[in-house]
Amino acid sequence: MSGQHPSAIGDRRRWLGLVVISLAVALIIVDSTIVNVAIPSIIDDLDISSTQVQWVQESYTLVFAALLLVFGTLADQWGRRRMLIIGISIFALASIMAALAPTGEFLIFSRVIQGIGGAMILPTTLSLINATFRGRERGIAFAVWGSTIGGMAAVGPLLGGWLTTEYSWRWAFGINVPLGILIVVGALFAVTESRAAHPSRVDVVGAVLSVITSASLVFGLIEGRTYGWWLAADDLTIGDWTWPLAISPIPIVFAITVVAGAAFIWWGRRRQRQGQSTMIAFSLFRLASFRNGNIAALIVSLGEFGIILSLPLWLQNVLGYDALQTGYVLLALAIGSFGASGAAGAFGHRFAPVWIVRAGILFEIIGLVIIALVISVDTPWWQIVIGLFVYGFGVGLATAQLTGVVLADVPVEQSGQASGTQSTARQFGSALGIAVLGTVLFTSLGNSLDSSLESTIPDAAAREQVVDLVVDSSGSAIPALEEKSPEAADAARAAFSDATRYSAFTAAGFLALGLLTTISLGSGRPREDEETGSPESDTDAAQPV
Repeated sequence: MSGQHPSAIGDRRRWLGLVVISLAVALIIVDSTIVNVAIPSIIDDLDISSTQVQWVQESYTLVFAALLLVFGTLADQWGRRRMLIIGISIFALASIMAALAPTGEFLIFSRVIQGIGGAMILPTTLSLINATFRGRERGIAFAVWGSTIGGMAAVGPLLGGWLTTEYSWRWAFGINVPLGILIVVGALFAVTESRAAHPSRVDVVGAVLSVITSASLVFGLIEGRTYGWWLAADDLTIGDWTWPLAISPIPIVFAITVVAGAAFIWWGRRRQRQGQSTMIAFSLFRLASFRNGNIAALIVSLGEFGIILSLPLWLQNVLGYDALQTGYVLLALAIGSFGASGAAGAFGHRFAPVWIVRAGILFEIIGLVIIALVISVDTPWWQIVIGLFVYGFGVGLATAQLTGVVLADVPVEQSGQASGTQSTARQFGSALGIAVLGTVLFTSLGNSLDSSLESTIPDAAAREQVVDLVVDSSGSAIPALEEKSPEAADAARAAFSDATRYSAFTAAGFLALGLLTTISLGSGRPREDEETGSPESDTDAAQPV
């Protein structure tokens, strides 16, 4: 029997490598969506506060966004497969830590480590696909990559709901370990190592300034309601040291954000003038489509994903759904997104990409308004499903097309850095969304519940105790409150429903602002020299999806 031609074996291994790379992306997407439905069970088990709930979500997203560009650059120097394997290993080890977490603080720390691993994985997968495939095959490979993200967004809530309901929320993290081992073995066997021919050096100062800017901004937005927006409302204690001033530390934190952000821009532009590498593509911001497109991407991401923090909490703590039922409801979002993919393919050649983006954002706004209008203490599941489907349809239309609009006028040789910049804008927008909409949710919950309990509990101190119990538990204390005071429990359910409604309307408001920012964008069609298809250049720039 004659042996197979070596090139045929290599080609088969190349496509097997694509499967491994897609699984790596699936790992970080599934983990993100699993946590959404597992949060109420985590609250019950670890007794974490509402602020810690935000940090469980936020710590991962923030670190992920802050380090994307850094690890993308380092992967070009050290080797992309090597960086992928290191990232998967760190992510899996952090998942073990999260699964065994005895306290909320340890879980948040584990999520920070997961964010580091995730930041190593995502940009590396893009670069590996770009270095492995050319021409039409590259388009197919990126389509598989993008479809994996959409598919895992659907699988995540169901898998997380099933694991949490049948076993424990800890298995929602533990499932990452066998997947991680499978990916590492597959990468060693089927993924070819690659490096950039002329890798740029990491801008260490810029990286530090970007982390300080993003971390201080998100810290201020989340902790403002705890420590006070202007005057100190609670003591900030670190070890034996306590904040000594009457003014809250939050204004100081925001001042650090402004100073660090200004220094980041000044430093980056200075390096750019000297011909040195920069964290983001400052020179490309002269392009109106790139500049305005990134602003739109940030605002749209802020409105798109912040609402996913509040809905699972409301579904489980107010409507009484378990984690698996919550996963089924959230599945409507993913189904809508899949439906949008088919619609975009059918009409994409008839309409300019920017109009598809605008239509997508409009559908998202309509979906959120539907959700906000139907939310009550006894909303039937199908009404939420309708809103989520419309919302997901909009996400599917807008998300992929917006990338093309942002990069339409970017020279091919700069597409890698441009892609990294817009990915960072989106991730930072998601981090801000969790911070802002989470703060809206819990602040309005506290205010609404305090107001509704005035007649039931006249004593201000006793009323404050009930409000703090409900807010700090993110609503999970409502069933226990039912046994002590059914009237207070009813008021808590109504207040949580009101707060979730305000959060949805706020998200819709941000999306409306994002829609307005698209007015200044061009058509989003690629430049003439890119209309014939993907360039078969030998550059190692990562191509976006």
